[in-house]
Parts: sequence; structure tokens; C-alpha cells
Amino acid sequence: MRHSAVVTGGASGTGMAIAHRLLDDGWPVAIIDADEQALAAAEDFFAAENVIFIQADVTDEDEVEAGFDEVVDRLGLIGGLVNAAGILRHVSAEDTTAELLRELLDVNLVGSFLAARAALERMGQSLSIVNIGSVSGLRANRGHLAYGASKAGVKLMSEVLALEFGNRGVRVNCVAPGLSGEDDDAAAYPPELRRAWIGQVPQARHGEPEEIAAAVSFLLSPEASFINGHTLAVDGGFLAAGVQAEI
Repeated sequence: MRHSAVVTGGASGTGMAIAHRLLDDGWPVAIIDADEQALAAAEDFFAAENVIFIQADVTDEDEVEAGFDEVVDRLGLIGGLVNAAGILRHVSAEDTTAELLRELLDVNLVGSFLAARAALERMGQSLSIVNIGSVSGLRANRGHLAYGASKAGVKLMSEVLALEFGNRGVRVNCVAPGLSGEDDDAAAYPPELRRAWIGQVPQARHGEPEEIAAAVSFLLSPEASFINGHTLAVDGGFLAAGVQAEI
């Protein structure tokens, strides 16, 4: 029996695209999400698939533990985890409050840690974890003090986990998307800001959730068996871009 894969934040957006791809790859999938309505819609979408749905807030330690216990009870030990639960806010440093910073750190960083710890305690013979970071955790971007700090933490957390658990059958990697076409991104960026972002992308477009899901699928797979502690940018060349105006 194949070990299960857990996708936090898997009831919508990129998380849902990841869950869909993992089902296509043959994983039994557990979707953990705090949004009851999104879970209900995802359950309709994935009807007859080998997937279970669990409502839990990744920032609540007790709910995370109970949710992962349910995964083991219903699907068996865990072989894959994708931490896709997260929130994005575009707020200038001047307007960033301590409350907002704590909220993003709690969901994006602490939530990913709690889920990773729960998976490590319930892993099968091996475990691959992919945390969803962001290019804003790798490079300073205006309006992303809180978001970028939280995602930079996700990157470093991934590296420390890879270091400490690499000799125990565990791999931990990070995918750092650039600008995406998913709903959360679209809501956070007004049209003029999206145009400015796309102007810095050599491929001159935003990414699609399915493209992020493909990278996650690879890192979870045996083909990536010697990749550990790595952050893979899925950004159309955004991080590589320098001065782009024609000279």
C-alpha cells in the first residue's frame, strides 16, 4: 500500500491544483483546510477520487495533531506532505502592523512547522516534504515585508529540517512561486501592480497553479531522491532578471 500525501490548504487555488496532480500521480491524498465552504466545493470536485477532507486550522496545534491522526487512521502512514496553506497580503512596510506581521508568520511559517512536525511523527518508511515559499522570500519586493519575512522563514526552516532529518529517510524541499494567476494572488494585486510584476518576468506572464503543482510533483517523486534542502523557483525567470530595458 502506498503511503499517503497530505496537502494543507488543498481545497482551493494552488493547493487544489497540487492535490489534483498528486491524485493523478497515484497518491492517496488528504486535504486539510480551514475553509469549510472550500472543502465542501473540493469534495464535489474530487468525487470518487482517493481523497479525504479534513477541516483544521494549521495554526492550531491541537487541530493539526487531530487532523494528522485522522489521516493515519483513514489512509495509513504519511509519505508526502505539501504545506500549501498560506495567506498573502500586499501592504507597505509603513502600513504593516505588528498584528498583521504576527498573522502572516503564524499561518505561513508556524503553520508549516506544525504540519511538518506532525508528518514527521507519523511518517512511513520515508517522507518527502515540500513547503510552498515565494520569490518574495528570496528577494525584497515592495509591499511584502510581512509576507516576504514569513516565506523567508519557510525557506530556512526547510533547510534546517533537511539537515536534521536527512539521515532518517526524510527529504525537505521548498518551491518558491513567482506571480501566479490564482485567485488569492489576483485579489492581492491591482491590475497596475500585476502589470509591473509581469514586466519584470522574462517570460512576460504569470504562472499557473498547474505549473507549481508539476514542480511539487517532481520533488515528491523518487526522481528527486537526491534533492534535499533545495529551493526551486517557479517564476518565469523573475529572480534571474536584471536590467531588462533594451539598450
